[in-house]
Amino acid sequence: MRNSIDKRFVLVTGGAGYIGSHVCKALSISGLQPIVYDDLSTGNRSFVKWGPLVEGNILDRDRLRSVFEEYQISSVFHFAAASIVSRSVVSPNECFLTNIAGTLSLLDAMLQANCLDLVFSSSCAVYGIPSVVPISEDAPRVPINPYGHSKAAIEDILNFYRSAHGMRAMVLRYFNAAGADPDCEIGELRAVETHLIPLAIAALFDPTRKFTIYGDDYETPDGTAVRDYVHVADIAAAHVLALQLLRQGFVGGPFNLGTGAGYSVKEIVSMISEVSGKKIAVTFSDRRVGDPPVLIADPTNSRKSLGFNCSHSSLSEIIGTAFRWHQKNFHVHS
Repeated sequence: MRNSIDKRFVLVTGGAGYIGSHVCKALSISGLQPIVYDDLSTGNRSFVKWGPLVEGNILDRDRLRSVFEEYQISSVFHFAAASIVSRSVVSPNECFLTNIAGTLSLLDAMLQANCLDLVFSSSCAVYGIPSVVPISEDAPRVPINPYGHSKAAIEDILNFYRSAHGMRAMVLRYFNAAGADPDCEIGELRAVETHLIPLAIAALFDPTRKFTIYGDDYETPDGTAVRDYVHVADIAAAHVLALQLLRQGFVGGPFNLGTGAGYSVKEIVSMISEVSGKKIAVTFSDRRVGDPPVLIADPTNSRKSLGFNCSHSSLSEIIGTAFRWHQKNFHVHS
C-alpha cells in the first residue's frame, strides 16, 4: 500500500541532466524535495545535490512503480528523453522508444499511484521551420525531425490522458536553454556535446578542438542562424511557477520559454570572446539540413499566464555564467 501523498515530494525524471538538475535546485529552494530518477546514460551523478537519486530507465515500469511506492510523490517533472536531434534522424527507433514509450511507462506508474500532476519538458522543435517569427503557441506544429515529432506526440498523448484520466499537465516548450547556475554548482556537461555555447567555450580551453559554424549564408543580418537563448535558471524558475499553477487548479499551456529576442551564431562567438578576453578560432561549413534561419519565441502568453520572467537571460549573463562554469570545471571533466 502506497503511503499518503506528501506535497513536498516531487519526482524529477532526467534530474541528473542539464535542465533537470537546475530545476531540482530551484525546487529545493522553493521548499520542495526532488527525487531524481535517472539512468545516468547522459546525466551526471555529481549534479544530484538536492535529493536522493534513484537509478532506473524510464522504460522500466516496475522500477518506476517502486519509486511511487517508496516515496510520497505528489507531482512529476518529466525531462528524461533522447534529446539529440541529429541522432534522432539516424536512429528514430531509439528516439521514439525512449521519448514516447518511456512517457507512456511513466504515465502508467503515475496513474497507478494516483499521482496526476505533471510538468512536461517539450521543445520549440515541435514548430519545425516556422512561417511567422516570433513564434506564438498557436503556431502550426510541423516538426521536421523525429525528436520534434516525439515531443508533439507526447503533447497529444497528455491531452488524451487529461480527458480520459483527469491527468493535469503543463507543457513547457523551450527555445535555446543556455548558461549555467550562477553559483557555479552545476552547468552544461555532456559526454557528446552538440550545443553552440559549450562547444565554443571548450574550444577556448583546448586548442585541439575545432569550432565550426554551420552556414554563413542565411538571410539574416550577418548570414548566420539566429536563435532565442534563455538562461537555464529562468527555465528552472518557470517549472516552479508551473507546478504552483497546477496546484491552484490551472491546467494549460503550452507555454513558450524564450525571451522574444534573437542572437546570431556570430554574435554568440563575439560575446564569448568579449567575456573571456580570448579569440575563438572559427571554421565554416555548409548549413545543416533542416536548420531554420531564425527561431525566436513570442513569450507573451508565458509572461501573462505563467508569470515567466527572464531575469537572468541577458546575453552577457548567459555567456558569463557559462564561461565561469567551464573555467571552473573544464580541467576536472576534460
